[in-house]
Amino acid sequence: MNLKLVKRNIFSVVKIISTMLITSAIGLESWNIYAVITNSNVPSSLNPIFWIERFAMTCHFIEAIIAAFYAPSRKKMPIQYATYTFFVGTIGLLELFEQDEASTSSTS
Repeated sequence: MNLKLVKRNIFSVVKIISTMLITSAIGLESWNIYAVITNSNVPSSLNPIFWIERFAMTCHFIEAIIAAFYAPSRKKMPIQYATYTFFVGTIGLLELFEQDEASTSSTS
């Protein structure tokens, strides 16, 4: 079995799941903000989920900042690649730096 094919398939699945989870986290946080504004109660049983989603969104945000910083050196649009990396996570950074390694190894 080809290792690159397996890696590409795993990356595709992780990107889809990550995008769905981050989108859900944005929706969950929006609901929480709406509940605070309208003085509604959010079930306290969701507090651990709120902490997990905030941690995940913070990590993805930091990865997006890194991607935006390095994207121009890889001939990518910073905002566009930062948004992509925010939703797919670490895989976006891996793809960004993998492109750099491929271009340097082919020129050597």
